[in-house]
Amino acid sequence: MSLPRATARILLLAAALAPRLAAGDFPGVESLAARRVPWIARKVAFSRMDGPAAGAFELRAAGGRLEVRATDASAAAMGLGWYLKYSCHRSISHVGDNLGPVESLPGLAGTVRFEASARYRYALNYCTFNYTMSFYSWEDWQHELDWMALSGVNLMLVANGEEAVWQRTLRRLGCSEPEISAFIPGPAYTAWWLMGNLEGAGGPMSPEMVDRRADLQRRMLHRMHDLGIEPVLPGFYGMVPANLAGRLRAHVIDQGQWSCYHRPSILDPTDPEFGRVAGLYYAEMKALYGPDLHFFSGDPFHEGGKTGGVDLARAGASIQRAMQAAFPASTWVLQGWIDNPKAELISAVDRSHVLVQELMGEATHNWELRRGYEGTPFLWCCINNFGERPGVFGALQRYADEAYRARTSEFGGNMRGVGIMPEGIANNPVAYDLVLELGWHTDHVDAAKWVEGYQEYRYGRADPDIAQAWAVLVRTAYTLAAGNGAEDSLCARPSSPVSSWAWGTLDIGYDPKEFERAVALFERASARFSGSETYRLDLTALRLQAASNRALGAAREVDRALRSGDRAAFRRAGDSLLELGRQTDGLLDDYPFYRLSTHVIQARRYGVTAREKDDCVRNLLTLVTYWGGNDRGDDSLHDYAYKSWAGLMSSYDLGRWKAYLGSAERAWDQKGAPPPDFFAWERAWVARNAALPAAAP
Repeated sequence: MSLPRATARILLLAAALAPRLAAGDFPGVESLAARRVPWIARKVAFSRMDGPAAGAFELRAAGGRLEVRATDASAAAMGLGWYLKYSCHRSISHVGDNLGPVESLPGLAGTVRFEASARYRYALNYCTFNYTMSFYSWEDWQHELDWMALSGVNLMLVANGEEAVWQRTLRRLGCSEPEISAFIPGPAYTAWWLMGNLEGAGGPMSPEMVDRRADLQRRMLHRMHDLGIEPVLPGFYGMVPANLAGRLRAHVIDQGQWSCYHRPSILDPTDPEFGRVAGLYYAEMKALYGPDLHFFSGDPFHEGGKTGGVDLARAGASIQRAMQAAFPASTWVLQGWIDNPKAELISAVDRSHVLVQELMGEATHNWELRRGYEGTPFLWCCINNFGERPGVFGALQRYADEAYRARTSEFGGNMRGVGIMPEGIANNPVAYDLVLELGWHTDHVDAAKWVEGYQEYRYGRADPDIAQAWAVLVRTAYTLAAGNGAEDSLCARPSSPVSSWAWGTLDIGYDPKEFERAVALFERASARFSGSETYRLDLTALRLQAASNRALGAAREVDRALRSGDRAAFRRAGDSLLELGRQTDGLLDDYPFYRLSTHVIQARRYGVTAREKDDCVRNLLTLVTYWGGNDRGDDSLHDYAYKSWAGLMSSYDLGRWKAYLGSAERAWDQKGAPPPDFFAWERAWVARNAALPAAAP
């Protein structure tokens, strides 16, 4: 396939490249090439050129050599990634890599130039750091950052090392070590802590782990600098431990509950004490991570937080003032989510140093309803995934439509870029590839046409059966605008009638028979792609989604038989559902990527002491089952982050279904027999399994 021409300008300046190219200007990108594609590293040279502030790159390839000219390191890495994808048909992803060597580098007809249409190409949600990245090693982060760079990301949230900032800040505020330990959560719950939703959950985190996470963050920041990726770090917006209220002698607002958790309090940003505490926080951040920081996130009164009569305009100005006192000209990054940020909060700030993220642009258009967030710079972002729940889903054409519509609207002058904000990122790589690439297109992208190039670089070459399969996928599963699609009944807490979790849906959203046809077409290529990791992983994902669609029908059959009193039909339907679950577990067990044991081993390796290792596994298992909390009155988060993993399905998911089916059988003979206590069952399962050694992946 040739390079996409939607935004490329082919400059007829072709000339044979010199046999040896000069040393490059982007050593970080050269190192990336050596890590990921050593077969090209000795044949590529990078050099700097002038161009627009948003970034640009030029590619020239002839005689088995490649030259990448770029305005900055991010554009240089994107240029390399573009050539790998569209000339070499190679790619990197969270769900398998296709980076095998190409014997002879393809040439290009002249110089190919791309200019970014987006000043910022942003990545990550606080939740991604837990649903996907809780237990990332440095090796994992290297892969992550290399993917970011090759995808053109130049602005990324970093939230791994905030425990050390808070530890040192609270010490200066006179808190004891036990008080600090009770505030900082376990490694799988830091996202909701930093967003002001809970404190201490899954903890305590050992002081040694706090130190290791700070060291990891420093390594990440150094690597990001080399790759041209600006970090966004958590700023101070007033969050303080709930037990600090009396000690501060200031207006501290109790924030009440978030789900079953009591939230941290908010120190009124208009109180004179706010500046002092913010100064301590930023001083410790600077001591830990240096002065070269320019972006800070933070959303006060987030998701139902209580303002307590605070003057929001003064509060917003105070938060920004404290931020800029420590880091002059820094930018405050806020989530555009529900009514956040409140219009009053940003009414008195310097808008030139504010950036609002339209968090779920595939389903919302707050940028339009609020007239460009009242004239504030914003990013158009997709969220796509909630809880990193499994499935094949996305809204490819809507991403392309809405990003283009926002950029060309009357508010386009305020749109600064595009971004991805998935709660979990280790599935549906096509969604994130497309959205980030939109930052380099000026024309309206046809997703169906774009996917033709995607499948070629995803699997290494074009194939007619795969092409037909993807054509069906683009008009079925990849039209889902609300994220995630229908809940997988195999992974749901059984109930009658069949129902979804608190924020889920049982609407598949497309014709499942048409989806099955796509799976059959994709399967026809299996012999030709038996050696392709990306093909095998995608085939498993497609088969898993087809099984999930069938499971919904099977669960409804169980319920119909139960309600009609047909015991024989109930047994047949129950046996069929359990057999489907066993088959699905076997399908998942074919690859380490889809095994519970793989994730348990990752979590256990994250700890150093036996206590840390057990705590990490407990964090993992709790998050992917009942999520957390022991309040029977508010158990709404259960199954929010369910996973289809071999071992988890056979033990946990089918264990719940067996308990449910057995209970229903007993009720036929014993009227009034109690149903399973799933609240207790789920917590007992985690307690039993958290300390068990995992099998090798």
